[in-house]
Amino acid sequence: MIIEINGFKMAYESQGQGTPLLFIHGFPLNRRMWELQMQSLSSKTWTLAPDLRGHGDSEPVAEPYSIDMLVDDCVALLDTLGMVQPAVICGLSMGGYITLAMYRRYPERIRGLILAATRAGADSPEGKENRDLAIAQAEKDGAAAIAASMLPKMLSPKTYESNPDLVKRVERFMTSISVPGIIGALEGMKNRPDSTPLLGEIAVPTLIIHGEDDQLIPFQEAQDMHSAIANSTMILMSSAGHLPNMEQPEWFNQAVMEFIEKL
Repeated sequence: MIIEINGFKMAYESQGQGTPLLFIHGFPLNRRMWELQMQSLSSKTWTLAPDLRGHGDSEPVAEPYSIDMLVDDCVALLDTLGMVQPAVICGLSMGGYITLAMYRRYPERIRGLILAATRAGADSPEGKENRDLAIAQAEKDGAAAIAASMLPKMLSPKTYESNPDLVKRVERFMTSISVPGIIGALEGMKNRPDSTPLLGEIAVPTLIIHGEDDQLIPFQEAQDMHSAIANSTMILMSSAGHLPNMEQPEWFNQAVMEFIEKL
């Protein structure tokens, strides 16, 4: 489905009814990374998954982006679809940065948080430099170059060995992103504020999910969030890397459903 908000056309999927559950994808992916969650959880929840600007089937709006801009896009989607009651927000990686920023700016819109394969801290100087290198790479060689550099780190080594179809699927997602989407997202992540001071203020139930084999964000980052968020639960998923929802979908879906049932 396509809807026009904030001056661009956003693609999204919406299924089910019940507790609102918004999924926010990571970089450089799209809403289809949540397909198995939408299928499983829409029987008891109103699931919603957008393509962020420049990603998937959403319009490739010119950069720069900011994390707050992506937050406003998601909130505008909720408003336009009439999802006015507080929602559970589930963000993975970059989606987690957006989820934390949404809580900072719109806490009244949030019933619970699910933070998957993400961190609260801002980019280090080295991280910012790597973002700039990736931007230059995207400008020169396009999405295929970004996919080639990131794909070896996205999944657990066990996934690469046992599930080549999933590896190919993730690669297709990564190569489908527009160059403005790549650059905009990288700029937004590079310049995002540190959300660590926010963690102690989070007053809603929070589920933290991390892959044991995550090569992009160390498990310590998840532990730090768990220690700082008072009402939080943490799950470490074995045989999963940076995409636990795709690598361990049944486990991930069960964890999310149990979390929502307790709200």
